[in-house]
Amino acid sequence: MTGPDLDTLVARWRAYVASQDHRLLWDWLHPDAVFESPVVHTPQRGRDITYRYLTSADTVLGGPGFTYVGEWRGADSVVLEFTTVVEGLTVNGIDMIRFDSEGRILHFKVMVRPLKAINLLHRLMGEQLQKLANA
Repeated sequence: MTGPDLDTLVARWRAYVASQDHRLLWDWLHPDAVFESPVVHTPQRGRDITYRYLTSADTVLGGPGFTYVGEWRGADSVVLEFTTVVEGLTVNGIDMIRFDSEGRILHFKVMVRPLKAINLLHRLMGEQLQKLANA
């Protein structure tokens, strides 16, 4: 990676999650960004749909109880393990983020456990995405 170093990018992502300022995300996403959801079979391709999924996830999962509890790095990527509580259910998952050479988010994959959490998030994310579609 020739752009910003991974330390800077990870710190920037953590700051974004803490702020939940969605305006910061749009320009950071690569125009061809891909989002992979734990409940949608096919990868979601493009900045627009990736932005909608990530901002919806911030609404559903984010907040004061959301915490990153682990971190693993590759040359141009990071895996961040998180925990949060949604509707009384403890959710554990990982965000897998790959950056391009300019430091833009190119690929974002989320995995979640346990099965009850996946089912809950499927419902809540569907509701949130529908709100965005109707706005």
